[in-house]
Amino acid sequence: MISKIKNRLATLVAVLALATPVMIPVAVHAQADSPITSGVCSGVNLSFSNNSGGCDSGDSSEKLNGLITQIINIFSIVVGVVAVIMIIVGGFKYITSGGDSSNVSAAKNTIIYAIIGLVVVALAQFIVKFVLEKSLTAGA
Repeated sequence: MISKIKNRLATLVAVLALATPVMIPVAVHAQADSPITSGVCSGVNLSFSNNSGGCDSGDSSEKLNGLITQIINIFSIVVGVVAVIMIIVGGFKYITSGGDSSNVSAAKNTIIYAIIGLVVVALAQFIVKFVLEKSLTAGA
């Protein structure tokens, strides 16, 4: 009976964790007073040196570094959320273990692995920032 409750509660927590971003409404605002093309090349050097008519930013390495930074940030957020959820699940497993040594050790391992995941993500952030800074200074 208790294992059924544990399984259902774990399933409920997982479903709620995954469904929360879908349930939160996102506000979208349109600017009616500006023309539609005003933000096309914002923040970019407007040099139309090529015949394609597009915007030329001048430095593609900065674009690549920005893209890599955005990808790493999104990945870090996702891994951080998953790690926090796993810490909560490990804590719940630890509380409901009932003193059984195998369940206690499984819960402790879940918590430890989640914390190790958070540390690895934090170190990855520092390493990526360091490498991107060095690549920018080496290219200049």
